[in-house]
Amino acid sequence: MAKKKREPGQLAQLWEVYKVTRKHNPMVTLWTLLVILAPIALAVVGSFIFAGDNVVSWILWIVLGTLVGVLLGLIVMGRIAEFTAYRQMQGKPGASGAVLSGALRRGWITSDQPIAVNPKTMDAVFRAIGRAGVVLVAEGPSSRTQRLSDDERRKSVRLLPNVPITVLNVGPDESSVPLTQLAKRVRSLPKVLTKAEVLVVSKRMSSLGHDMPIPKGIDPNRVRSMGRPR
Repeated sequence: MAKKKREPGQLAQLWEVYKVTRKHNPMVTLWTLLVILAPIALAVVGSFIFAGDNVVSWILWIVLGTLVGVLLGLIVMGRIAEFTAYRQMQGKPGASGAVLSGALRRGWITSDQPIAVNPKTMDAVFRAIGRAGVVLVAEGPSSRTQRLSDDERRKSVRLLPNVPITVLNVGPDESSVPLTQLAKRVRSLPKVLTKAEVLVVSKRMSSLGHDMPIPKGIDPNRVRSMGRPR
């Protein structure tokens, strides 16, 4: 009987995230080390000022500084990894869907699959459902995605007349939302629905029956692997 392949541990996952990020952004090493060492240096200074000759206090200060430094270092590395991954995806088909599915977690219902695609240009519309209502994300130049997003908005309004429908555009236009800011922009939308209402809205939206293929160019699993360390 073949042995079941073991999933990599957290340390192995962190190391993979670091290696992939360093390949595209060598500055990750410097910034991570600076963030780790800064609290340790402050802890040493604090020990000189407050601990005196008390060895136990010295140890506690250094341990606390090290823990804080490692925690902040992981957070900073995760943010840099996330930003680097988004920068690598910029302009590729399916990037918006991968970001929505990878970065929106609690309270949001998303999918890697677009709900509408222009097969000639590969422009697409993705959807996220949460307490802010329904968010439609049009991917591509607004001059080409306007019709797609308008059609999907009309369908959504017809099905859910009392639910907020927000349309965002991710593309080369100056008015577009940068891919690196997409998740933050979506999360900042006002919350108007309850968790129970979100589920009802999701079920009603599923009745539209969209079943579009994922645009070629983005692997959502790779996006998640370059996101925040877990």
